[in-house]
Amino acid sequence: MRRHPWFEGVGTPRVLAHRGLVTSEDALHGVVENSFAAVAAAHAAGADYVESDCHLTADGVVVLFHDADLSRVAGDPRPVAAVRSRELDDLMSERGGLLTLDQALEAFPTIRFNLDVKAAGAATPVGEAVSPHGHRVLVTSFSDDRRRTALRAAETAGRGIRPATSAGSATIARLLAALQLRSPRLIARVLRGIDALQIPERQGRLRILTPRLIRVAHDCGVEIHVWTVNERDDMARLVGLGVDGIVTDRADHALRLFGGAGTG
Repeated sequence: MRRHPWFEGVGTPRVLAHRGLVTSEDALHGVVENSFAAVAAAHAAGADYVESDCHLTADGVVVLFHDADLSRVAGDPRPVAAVRSRELDDLMSERGGLLTLDQALEAFPTIRFNLDVKAAGAATPVGEAVSPHGHRVLVTSFSDDRRRTALRAAETAGRGIRPATSAGSATIARLLAALQLRSPRLIARVLRGIDALQIPERQGRLRILTPRLIRVAHDCGVEIHVWTVNERDDMARLVGLGVDGIVTDRADHALRLFGGAGTG
């Protein structure tokens, strides 16, 4: 099975810079996650992959932003969807700079983006925006509906190859059920069209990552990426178990641990 270009030319373990990279020093200067400065810092550190999130502003601009509102990042209680992009740009001007999806794709042409669609209204615009860049984009969402909507929009736009994708929550739940049933046929059916499983090691008391999950995913040509891992010992331990990628707030630490960007 031919791999999607998002995975080609970069060795494992893949280091996915979670919302870019904000060092302690950057934070002291007001830089926040998912900002232009955060993505630029990840790029400067040697990250091939940046994980980010997509919301839609009041005037229909897709922006890299995790939360549904501005409370945590900008001290403003309004939803992202209620703010126009020009005003959001002003709010982010002293926080590392607003980064729209179009700007991210243009300003960082060598980065491979892992984009989490956070809002239903953003799904179609995200798909349309990434269509010419499908070779270096992986689309995901906790919602399989949002994920599929974005993929359909990318395919309908028809300006490049289909983005890669990772499973949403419902697909992962079906996979865990199939594992319990020990049905290779059902497992293969659940993972059809999926390029990666991006999962936490645990969800509360439930252990998600197991050696068996890693084995069956690899048998189906699907990678395992674990989030969000910030301690070096945990990074090394998980890679030792066989995971293919680490999603981390400390991409600089992970890249040093694993010998640079992993190209090869």
